[in-house]
Amino acid sequence: MRVLVTGATGFVGSELVPALREAGHDVVAMTRDASTYAPPDGVDVIEGDLLEPESLSLPDGIDAAYYLVHSLETGDSFADRDRRAAENFVEAADAADVDRTIYLGGLGEAGDELSEHLKSRQEVEAVLDSGDVDLTTLRAAIIVGDGSASFRMVRQLVDRLPVMIAPRWLHTECQPIAIDDVVAYLVGVLERPETAGNTYEIGGPEILTYRDMLEKTAAILGKRRYIIPVPVLTPRLSSYWVEFVTDVPKAISRPLILGLKNPVVVTDASIEEIITLDKTSFEDAVRRAFASESGE
Repeated sequence: MRVLVTGATGFVGSELVPALREAGHDVVAMTRDASTYAPPDGVDVIEGDLLEPESLSLPDGIDAAYYLVHSLETGDSFADRDRRAAENFVEAADAADVDRTIYLGGLGEAGDELSEHLKSRQEVEAVLDSGDVDLTTLRAAIIVGDGSASFRMVRQLVDRLPVMIAPRWLHTECQPIAIDDVVAYLVGVLERPETAGNTYEIGGPEILTYRDMLEKTAAILGKRRYIIPVPVLTPRLSSYWVEFVTDVPKAISRPLILGLKNPVVVTDASIEEIITLDKTSFEDAVRRAFASESGE
């Protein structure tokens, strides 16, 4: 198939593009600046900015397009920018007669209690579904891999804080998933036409609390960390010390931290009836991320 990947230079896109090529697909990578991107062999590159509709001209013959774009780094305006980008993409995809869009969104129950980040993920999903193109959505929680902002926060908190204050969100349940498994699902739904028009939840083999993830990561690093419960420390307050301790930009870390109050676990495992994976454990995903980070 001829496949377009938006966000090709991002954390997920940079892993997905070569995987699609290995699976035998004809890949077109979209980036805002082609001069900064060195694509894998055989990958075509086009320039386009989803916030500038006049720059969007999708090539003919695209069977499926992956939508992997988000704007967290832009600060408080990220939700508006993500909505406008999705609207522009829908218009361009409809004009180019794209057959299908595949979107990687976020887990979380719909409702007013969702964080702004998770609300925005669901809003983008609704916008993408408003066009003429069939939409397949995969919803995931924390993706574990080298390059993941969420996992980078976990790694640096463990690495830099021998004693950690434990806010209430450390007891929130999450179902982290390895980047390799996310990519396998993304490629898998492309090759299963019955997934068009459907939404699926994906997660790793374990449901963990954020405290579990910190402790398991510390053990892999060979570090002993002390966690002191402080029930009055809210996600908003704890976002300030995360900003101080880690190098994740505030514009990215704050909305992610504010979302930690929401449980993000798989409640519908129907994807497993369509795509069978030998899922990667959290510990193995962490070890792979560290190995990739060190260039091993």
